[in-house]
Amino acid sequence: MTSLVLTITETLRYRGEIGKWAWVLHRVSGSGTFVFLIMHVIDTSWATFYPELYAKAIDAYKTPLFTAGEFVLVACVIYHALNGLRITLLDYRPQWWRRQADTAKLVLLGTLVLLVPVFLVMAGHVVNYYNERAGAFDLGLDKMVEATAPFAIGTVIVLGLGLVVSAGASLIPSLNAPRKRLKGSKMETFLWSFMRISGVLIIPLVFGHLAMMHLIQGVFDLSRVGHVPVFTNLGPNMDDTLTAVNFVRLRWDTMLAGVYIWRVYDILLLFLVVLHGFNGVRYIINDYIHNRVVNRALHLALFGTMIGVLLVGALAILQSVPATTAEMLSQTSRTIGVDVNPFVR
Repeated sequence: MTSLVLTITETLRYRGEIGKWAWVLHRVSGSGTFVFLIMHVIDTSWATFYPELYAKAIDAYKTPLFTAGEFVLVACVIYHALNGLRITLLDYRPQWWRRQADTAKLVLLGTLVLLVPVFLVMAGHVVNYYNERAGAFDLGLDKMVEATAPFAIGTVIVLGLGLVVSAGASLIPSLNAPRKRLKGSKMETFLWSFMRISGVLIIPLVFGHLAMMHLIQGVFDLSRVGHVPVFTNLGPNMDDTLTAVNFVRLRWDTMLAGVYIWRVYDILLLFLVVLHGFNGVRYIINDYIHNRVVNRALHLALFGTMIGVLLVGALAILQSVPATTAEMLSQTSRTIGVDVNPFVR
């Protein structure tokens, strides 16, 4: 932790140029996105495994504090993506590094240019939502606590288990021999390349996801009766009790040329973003945590969480939303005379 505290204090004290702040913003924006990533994958999986919990999670996301967090998240994602593209270009064209300060300014400018219209559209969703509620305003602190508490508790448990296992491993002599200085490894070289390549591949996927879920439609639309999820062909969101779950089903069950296009899209996004994000956090851990026991504990917790997130996310996407939801949709369609049966197409 000493190196982390030193980095923070020296960063604030150091009178560096924009390159320093680009480095700081990249790590801060990446870390913020990483925290949301874990929550987002897990709570979206609830649409498949625990529908009632997913409905509650979406209800919590519509509270003012989460709404403010959504704006911050979008800013983090856009900056991190653009700056990551800058780093990739400069790494593969070393002769351009002499212009790194100029490119850092271009990234900031590009981020601001994109955020202005993005924030205006997002703000429009927020205003429309509160206009429909006739000015009702509630911070929803109880909903926020209920939504985040499981993740906070889970984090403590995972870190605790990592520390226990790491402390136990420290009693094994062979695992505590002095480390040899390595000039490099093929794995680290591969991971270095993976971070650049995956970062570029992620950009269109993430920007497409942001456009569909935050601009064309917002979080408020997920639970709106009669809303047709963008780029789907199964009809409107009809049920008035688990509409957020139905939204996910309508999206994942949409087919194009015999392919569940949004399942494929989300699987690609899941694996690329999770592997990229967790490896980025690994770099941060190695930079700041030098105590062997703590470093190993964090790596164990990180690796275990990564495997868990990938498994939970993939299983949720590949499985169907519970049949009870489909039955409710069928009953609703018969009542109002609208066909929303995905199998009659």
